[in-house]
Amino acid sequence: MPIFITQGRYTREAMQGMIAKPDDRAAAVAKLVESVGGKMLAYYVTLGSYDFLLITEGPSERATLAALAVAGAGPGVSDLTTCVAVPMEQAMEAFAQAKGVMAGFKAAGTG
Repeated sequence: MPIFITQGRYTREAMQGMIAKPDDRAAAVAKLVESVGGKMLAYYVTLGSYDFLLITEGPSERATLAALAVAGAGPGVSDLTTCVAVPMEQAMEAFAQAKGVMAGFKAAGTG
């Protein structure tokens, strides 16, 4: 299954709520991911530009998008950004394929 890395921010209201009544968001997020056939691999609260980092496996981009749409539609998070993580073995295969394709490609402006 593809691996997805998602970062996001908690809203002010979410932070106020979590301070008033601490809540294990990892459990809620794991349940959401599982509802679309995925698996949560890790959930971290982070310092810096984003408040959390989530690593999941999902059956497809569409399934992962469904879970992200639910999370993003609620009042608790904002600024979700997600990328697909490619294992090194698969990246090496892509690089090998690129070598074969490179000979037939002309870059823009090279005539």
